[in-house]
Amino acid sequence: MTGFGTGGTLKGVARVFAKERPETKIVVCEPADAPMLTSGAPQERKPDGSAVNAHMAWEPHPMQGWSPDFIPKLTADAVDTGVISQLIRIPNADALRWSRELAQKEGIFVGITAGGTFAGALKVCAEAPKGATILAMLPDTGERYLSTPLFADIPVDMTEEEREISRSTPHHQLAAS
Repeated sequence: MTGFGTGGTLKGVARVFAKERPETKIVVCEPADAPMLTSGAPQERKPDGSAVNAHMAWEPHPMQGWSPDFIPKLTADAVDTGVISQLIRIPNADALRWSRELAQKEGIFVGITAGGTFAGALKVCAEAPKGATILAMLPDTGERYLSTPLFADIPVDMTEEEREISRSTPHHQLAAS
């Protein structure tokens, strides 16, 4: 379970799994607002493999690091090898929600694309047979998203509840004595 940026991780991991664990299913997530892979429309390329222009199915989305405005050559290579079992479109709201939930409930501080990958993993889990193993790669950190919509509704200053938690730490108790 992964998204794609440059396609390097997708292509490399898919290649190894195809060789070492051929029963593994590779699932790729992409923004619902930029469904380039699920559109089926090819990416026009120059002889060197670089994109000629933006892909016709691309639209702006908040999942920085996923799906630039073209299908990268490494991503296209992974698609062309036929190792991808499923493509899942992830709505922006789901990616943002699960990024926040991972931070708030699990202490995993990740960015929007990791939230998107996790949203896709939850969809796969809902349909997977009992006992299936799901691996979701969450490659980004929340630090990159501090000035994005991911944190738009989080106040700059600590709330009273957060101050109380802060005062309960050993460091604060030592400083107070």
